[in-house]
Amino acid sequence: MSAYSLPAAALAASLLLALAAGPASAAPARTAAAKPAAQDSAAMYTQERQTDHRERDDLLTAGLGLDGLRAMVPPAFADAAHPSAAELRRRALWSNWRGIADLAPGGGYGELYGSLAAVPGREYSAFARVPGAHQPHRVLVQVPDGFDRDKRCIVVSASSGSRGIYGSIAVAGAWGLPKGCAVAYTDKGAGTDYFDLDAGVGVRADGTVGKPGEGELAFLPDAQARKAGGVAFKHAHSQDNPEADWGRHVQQAARFALRALDRAFPEQAPFTWANTRVIAVGISNGGGAVLRAAELDEEPWLDAVVAGEPNVYVRGARPLYDYTTQAALLMPCALLHKPLGAMPVAPLTGDSAQSFCDFAAEHGLLGEAARSGDTAARAQAAYERMRGDGWSDDALRAGALSVNFDLWRAVAATYASAYGRYAPAAREAGAATNQPWVSYVYSAATPAGPDAPPTARAASEAERAAWWADASGIPPGAGVQLFGPAGASRLQAMAGLRELWTGQPLRADADKAALKAAGERVRKGVEQTRAGAPRKGLPVVVVHGLDDGLIPPAFTSAPYVAMARKAGAQVSYWQVKNVQHFDAFLGLPALGARYLPLLPYVYAALDRVDAHLAGGAALPGDAVVETVPRAQGQGLQAQNLALPK
Repeated sequence: MSAYSLPAAALAASLLLALAAGPASAAPARTAAAKPAAQDSAAMYTQERQTDHRERDDLLTAGLGLDGLRAMVPPAFADAAHPSAAELRRRALWSNWRGIADLAPGGGYGELYGSLAAVPGREYSAFARVPGAHQPHRVLVQVPDGFDRDKRCIVVSASSGSRGIYGSIAVAGAWGLPKGCAVAYTDKGAGTDYFDLDAGVGVRADGTVGKPGEGELAFLPDAQARKAGGVAFKHAHSQDNPEADWGRHVQQAARFALRALDRAFPEQAPFTWANTRVIAVGISNGGGAVLRAAELDEEPWLDAVVAGEPNVYVRGARPLYDYTTQAALLMPCALLHKPLGAMPVAPLTGDSAQSFCDFAAEHGLLGEAARSGDTAARAQAAYERMRGDGWSDDALRAGALSVNFDLWRAVAATYASAYGRYAPAAREAGAATNQPWVSYVYSAATPAGPDAPPTARAASEAERAAWWADASGIPPGAGVQLFGPAGASRLQAMAGLRELWTGQPLRADADKAALKAAGERVRKGVEQTRAGAPRKGLPVVVVHGLDDGLIPPAFTSAPYVAMARKAGAQVSYWQVKNVQHFDAFLGLPALGARYLPLLPYVYAALDRVDAHLAGGAALPGDAVVETVPRAQGQGLQAQNLALPK
């Protein structure tokens, strides 16, 4: 088998990617008949915990503050193989802040936008389960000591990418906690609860590792899957297709927030949908999750939604799996097209990119003329094919980041397994039976040497102990590598992932009957994630950077807004120029001089819907935000952002 590594920090940054309550009469579409409380849902929660976070250990940064979050090395464990729950939480917050926000000096965080002030309070956490699911998802509620009991507000969010439970701390926590709101989170059935199939250990409620039977585990593959070897992770291997239930995951987190508030303030209980304002916010996959939550109208529970750069799929648009698998094969070649101009980072170049052009041409992906053309002609054909399929030049240029860090392959392999509801593929032939069409294996690895590729091996105690805090939810990263199918080249394996969507074999030895069956599984899983319109009268604001090269707005936000409006929904759409997908990359000077962060616009949208719900201020209208990137070496200024008024 072959392996391809990815810098852990890069993947953590990428794979990635609410509020205020007042009198019930201030919120639209609320009635006194709304379901009164969350106590009747108690059975859906297990492993409930409460922890206090005050002196030198707050809710927002675990006492690290801005300086601690900027540290280049993570907070240390006293015993690397046996970290405490408090140490794991502190390190998880460090990892998730750095993976989502631009905290670099001059980036503006904590000055122009956002807050890192200490917020003391309590955390309530549990496992929750949607009906029919094999595995639970995590829910967590942060209740600040300064909770505004008169305002009675909840911000509910879902982690971006496939991150763990703190994966939206920089999005929802940083906005809601300083305003005196409780903040509820879900990992939406993904997260960093990896299971070590070699050692037979998983992750308990407090983040520490344990064997089955030593407390309920957040992810426990079945007995057959545990024979596969290597590492299993929940997004790919739960066999639940968690994306299909992202909206219900968000709703369950909000229900758990009502339950937590009843416990935190029993004298003011019950907290209900009718007397507590709930705003949902998320970015990337979390943005898609809150839009899915907006569909759930069997009871009036949400007051507003803000979705940033959402991964959302609607009928007639291109789903993530389609454009990701296309980008994996064609984008490295298309980026050689000279008129595209300078990239934000150097993508694959030279012989490596040429091999993508050659493969695509030889397998008929670029048309007949490209078969006999040179590399320049093939690059032009790849570029024209992607442009014809909806990619903008700005999205292609920013997509160089995902090419550079091998994200297309990592995402495609994960989602193929998730949509097909597959168990982990066997590291050794014959050890497991339920395997995807393209059998990617995940394992700890010995690094590549000058003359040898990485090799799979068992993880150490210290490695597996840190996964919950350090991982992004999709390997490679945190010491776990992605190994392609035995005997298959990198391009052949990615072609197999593309075949699952198109149904057209690209490999001479492809079993057409097996491809048809596997492709039907994947397409069925994708269709289960299709979004519907939000409840009529529910304020929704969608915010997307026009340079997004990972989740292009042409495939996601734009068709979602059109669909929702056609159904009569109340949706505002902010399109922000010079913003790509990854705020965390902007600490690199070349990227900071070219792009602006998304988070200021998400916070501004939250401010606007908060003012509307609290006092009837006008909802934001549509906007195409004309921004001005800062000069290299200069700090971010308000005029660069040009926030909508």
